[in-house]
Amino acid sequence: MSAVAWIAVGSLVAWVWLLLGQGFFWRTDQRLPSRAAPERWPSVAVVVPARDEAAMLPVSLPSLLAQDYPGPVEIFLVDDCSKDGTGDVARALSVRYGGVPVTVVSPGEPEPGWTGKLWAVRHGMALARAREPEYLLLTDADIAHEPDSLRELVSAAETGGFDLVSQMARLRVASVWERLVVPAFVYFFSQLYPFRWINRNTGRTAAAAGGCALLRTEAAVRAGVPDSIRQAVIDDVSLARAVRRSGGRIWLGLAERVDSVRPYPGLGDLWRMVARSAYAQLRHHPLVLLGTVLGLVLVYLVPPAALAAGVLEGDAVAAWAGGLAWAVMAGTYMPMLGYYRQSLWLAPLLPFTALLYLLMTVDSAVRHHRGRGAAWKGRTYTRPEAAPDQ
Repeated sequence: MSAVAWIAVGSLVAWVWLLLGQGFFWRTDQRLPSRAAPERWPSVAVVVPARDEAAMLPVSLPSLLAQDYPGPVEIFLVDDCSKDGTGDVARALSVRYGGVPVTVVSPGEPEPGWTGKLWAVRHGMALARAREPEYLLLTDADIAHEPDSLRELVSAAETGGFDLVSQMARLRVASVWERLVVPAFVYFFSQLYPFRWINRNTGRTAAAAGGCALLRTEAAVRAGVPDSIRQAVIDDVSLARAVRRSGGRIWLGLAERVDSVRPYPGLGDLWRMVARSAYAQLRHHPLVLLGTVLGLVLVYLVPPAALAAGVLEGDAVAAWAGGLAWAVMAGTYMPMLGYYRQSLWLAPLLPFTALLYLLMTVDSAVRHHRGRGAAWKGRTYTRPEAAPDQ
């Protein structure tokens, strides 16, 4: 066989393994587990870190104010040095809509060593703990919840005995670029962190979705969060690891009634979102970056290239192996497209989307080595994220 044929066969073998051996990551059936209303509804404090979110709050905050949770609940919105009147907007919305009571606080600029929104989360959690809630709902300022969202999360945690229950909010898919890139973002995440592996009691894989995470307060204390993960750029994954390391049970799935309202209309918006933390995911290690690039090429770019080369050069093995690998790839992507209510005709375009993610990841590494580091809401962090076992 030709070299192209051998490479194509290698890609096909990789896809057969991904199809069957990577926790069935491509399936989208990991939703909130079986649950029943508890005999007593525990108290909950909702912590919302918000930095320059005046445009998002009118869409998201009313959904929290309207929660029909039967137990005690209070919202703590942390205005993280916003310059657009975020805190004033939150107070005005609270007066206008009523519902769940809201406390707005402003902690000031973060101390050295704190990254992303974790400084704001720390202050929100500290203020909330003064009320001694049994659960903390950590949710972003761009996340909209259906009225029964909190009730369903608490029911799942109480029924299953989970210390951390998180749902990956359904991201917006309105623009052309959102349709092309966003479903793949969740697809790639689940490939790295198969939800089934996360949700096994004895599993070592740990991840969460920071936009909607219900955390048992005693588990937060036991894990020492957020202080123990204060340097984390990818805070949601670090949160899940900390809870699991401390003996807690975690669960992650796709959301049905929790949505992100933040728009990413252009490629540049999505590019910045991915590049912000892509290299941190690789622990800022050049060799891991190299392996990732080669893996993406073999798994996603080789199949269509091998099919084209095989057809043009009359190499039947290369053509068949490349075509089958591409077909398996597209087939595994279809469930995620269905979850996002997108046309299945987008599935064959996954190699192009993977190429974009490859370039975003390389750009993330370039930014880091140029001293620009990870950026979040106008702040840049150049210190590498701590390793998971630290």
